[in-house]
Amino acid sequence: MVDFRDDIKNALEVLRAGGTILYPTDTVWGIGCDATSPEAVQRVLDIKKRSAEKSMLVLLENPNNILSYINDMPDVAWDIIDFAEKPTTIIYDGAKNLAPNLIAKDGNIGIRITSEAFTQHLLQRFRKPIVSTSANISGKPCPTNFDDIDEEIKSKVDYIVKYRQDEIQNPVPSSIIKLGSTGLIKILRK
Repeated sequence: MVDFRDDIKNALEVLRAGGTILYPTDTVWGIGCDATSPEAVQRVLDIKKRSAEKSMLVLLENPNNILSYINDMPDVAWDIIDFAEKPTTIIYDGAKNLAPNLIAKDGNIGIRITSEAFTQHLLQRFRKPIVSTSANISGKPCPTNFDDIDEEIKSKVDYIVKYRQDEIQNPVPSSIIKLGSTGLIKILRK
């Protein structure tokens, strides 16, 4: 396994200072920040040239932490998390304890439990959710590998993780499932 301790240390310093990072996730390379900081979330929106109307998701490393960020977790969510065969983002009602400009107007938030080693370690050490949004300017294609990321993005983030930059892969975006508090399940992306 590649040693990513220096990347974890550097990324933590940047996140704790309210900065932004470019990092590998369990799907595509992402732009991230402290999901509880409105200023950091705004920086990510500015980097992406993205409207605040479009919500972003957060990553957690442990499903037991979800209830710290939503009011109620439908029982079916536990099954979806346990049996998902690929990265799955679940959109929950009643977001809380997150930056207000991260929460959708209807009060929803997308949360994904990551299984990727770097992000798991980073989240364990940071002890807060991290924003995850694809590393592209809004409206442009999502990069499939680090080398495909626009230089404008690279120049605006505060720290770029070195781990996994050389990997050539064909990443698959996460499934997206919306769970309503009434038990409604809607698959938005398979």
